[in-house]
Amino acid sequence: MGSNRKNKKKAPASYRQRAYRQTIDQTNLVSSMVRVRETDLHLLASVDVSTAARHLVIQYRNQLESYIQAHPVFLTSLKPVSLDPLAPPIIKEMLKAAQATGVGPMAAVAGAVAEFVGRDLLGRVVEEIMVENGGDIFLRRLKECVVAIFSGESPLSNRIGIQVPVALMPLGICTSSGTVGHSLSFGQADAVTVIAASVCLADAAATRLGNEVQVGQPLAHALAVAKTIKGLAGVVIVRGDELGVWGEVQLVKLD
Repeated sequence: MGSNRKNKKKAPASYRQRAYRQTIDQTNLVSSMVRVRETDLHLLASVDVSTAARHLVIQYRNQLESYIQAHPVFLTSLKPVSLDPLAPPIIKEMLKAAQATGVGPMAAVAGAVAEFVGRDLLGRVVEEIMVENGGDIFLRRLKECVVAIFSGESPLSNRIGIQVPVALMPLGICTSSGTVGHSLSFGQADAVTVIAASVCLADAAATRLGNEVQVGQPLAHALAVAKTIKGLAGVVIVRGDELGVWGEVQLVKLD
């Protein structure tokens, strides 16, 4: 599978300069960052939630690390592994997302942390929040908003956005790329952005669909695969100047 990627190297993570972190309207929201080892969150909320978020990140990282120590295959498998009724909730959701999409459970880890931190803060601390973890977003706003799609060197990068109505939130918006960043992808998409109620599912699905975008293959193939994954609300695929869209997606042109 890896040989299909040789014609286009991934840009390093530094290339992005976290450009996607400027793609959501921050009016009347407080921006904060939480970094704990590999976890790097950007949070937007009505108040500074960084202290509470840091405690939650540590809590969930401890659960993940303990589970991986006891079940190493959870970390290394590129395929779904068996569901575990005794696992912590964050692990269960990652296992379910992997089963639904046909990828390894760690494909959902960034979305899982964003979702569990966001849901814990929502209602208990704030009424609206965005938690972004490596481009994977848990989002709850009290007004309609637009999320821009960052797609590296594509001419469409940050030129189009997804309009998100209040009725769809909270939801997950997750992006995978075969050309940008450090995350594992066996495909050639500049961006595969997935919308779903579950951020874990959106994250895992973005990885699966990104793997389906290959040189010489129409984007319609990956979109057809998207239709078979239960629970997805919409998908946007960017490859160079090509654009593929499926589902409940309202695109807007950005300046």
